[in-house]
Amino acid sequence: MLKRWFLVLTHSRRVILVLMFCCVLLLYCLACRTHNQRPQHQTWPGHTVAGKTYKVLLQHHEEQYLQYTNNLTKRISQLKKELQERSRQLQRSVEQAAIIFPLDHGDKSPSELEEFLQKQLQRSEVHTGERVPNEFAVLPFESFTLHRVYQLEMGLTQHPVERPFRPDRRNELNGALEAALHVLNEPQVGDTQRRRIYSPKDFLEGIFRTEKDKGTIYDLAFRENSVPDFRRLVFFRPFAPLMKVKDELVDTSKILINIIVPLTKRVDTFRQFMQNFSEAGIRQDGRTHLTVVFFGSEKLDEVKGILDLISRRLNYKNITLIHLHEEFSRARGLEVGVRGWKHSNVLLFFCDVNVRFTAEFLKSCRMNAEPGKKVFYPVMFSQYNPEVLYGHSIPRVEEQLVIRKDFGFWKDYDFRMTCLYRSDFINIGGFDLTKDRATDDVHLYRKFLHSGLLVVRAPSRGLFHMWHEILCPEHLSAETFKLCLQSKAMNEAPHSHLSKLLFQQHINNQMHKYNKHNVKP
Repeated sequence: MLKRWFLVLTHSRRVILVLMFCCVLLLYCLACRTHNQRPQHQTWPGHTVAGKTYKVLLQHHEEQYLQYTNNLTKRISQLKKELQERSRQLQRSVEQAAIIFPLDHGDKSPSELEEFLQKQLQRSEVHTGERVPNEFAVLPFESFTLHRVYQLEMGLTQHPVERPFRPDRRNELNGALEAALHVLNEPQVGDTQRRRIYSPKDFLEGIFRTEKDKGTIYDLAFRENSVPDFRRLVFFRPFAPLMKVKDELVDTSKILINIIVPLTKRVDTFRQFMQNFSEAGIRQDGRTHLTVVFFGSEKLDEVKGILDLISRRLNYKNITLIHLHEEFSRARGLEVGVRGWKHSNVLLFFCDVNVRFTAEFLKSCRMNAEPGKKVFYPVMFSQYNPEVLYGHSIPRVEEQLVIRKDFGFWKDYDFRMTCLYRSDFINIGGFDLTKDRATDDVHLYRKFLHSGLLVVRAPSRGLFHMWHEILCPEHLSAETFKLCLQSKAMNEAPHSHLSKLLFQQHINNQMHKYNKHNVKP
């Protein structure tokens, strides 16, 4: 009996254990099902803060890449428009111009142009230097930052450092900088790490120079995260083959030049001017007309006598004398001279009485001015004071017309000499006589710069400004008086002569000491 109860109890315990195991298994299955049905964003306790931070980082990276993608899309769209415009320009150029480059490939490779550009790169000093004979043959670089260009060729401004005002220079440097940023920020294939995004603020400095027979080299440096390091990129813009744009015969045999000269009192200077005009304008050229606008009455008869003498001696009838009872004004005189011409459209040369020109210059005047298209602003070579240069033995005027740095300088800040057609002067509105008289010529020059006409600005080997004493009246404004004194100093002599005059006593003392110590007993 006891044995039976023991067996029943044992069997019952096994049944209970089986039932308990089934219950536990059922509860485990229910728990797993409940866990699988939880929302994906739910986190276990203790991991909530880390999950939110990770989500914020993912969202930030996603916004960055979306912005970068949008910028690339806009840039691609802009480049497509530029490519279409350049394609149209190229098509027009091909239709109107013949390229001086072998276009008939025949047995030549289609990539001949690319090979030519590669040769340009190899010839330039990008990878290796070039042997030069001396220091004068070295082509220097110019350096620049994001907002400044440091230059040896200072040009009209005479500033060693300046902002790139010229649109071509500004666009050139901006193009090189944009190309460098594009290379730095371009995604790399297989690059899964987050890359640094470069901006113009990371640009450190750059140098560039143009080899006129090869191309332009740009060497650019960008800051890295670590202070001592920087990224360096070198670009080369090769020059393409020449293009023949125009081939035409220009007939200047019938182009008359009306030379207009405002004048007052300076009869001796005018007499010298007429000697030069008689030789270059009448005997050598012969296709000129002289208009003299005289102010006041003093010495008027002497001026008339000079003109009558030239007219009778050379049988020259193309002379007009306009008399104004007014105070002298160069702009007013030129304006009256232009509007006093009642014949067909004529080429004008605005001249001064202290300027000498050659027959070759008159040819340049005809070649570089065209009605409705371009005006010519020659840069004249200004002579220094001959008394400072030559002392007591001053040579003849013709022998002084030498273009060398010891004898003068290119007067590139002067805009008085002009070759232009009468129609262009009238259409531009002429001089603004309400402005300061000292800057009339500058305002006219700026008008042409804003007109759409081509302004040809170039040094002329046949145009000379003869030295004369510059007087700076006290009634001038402070700024104009300052400019007048600067011009007076620049026209006296080169720096070497001025320094010699300034330190002449020191030089004499040093020579005296030297001779005293080296004299033989």
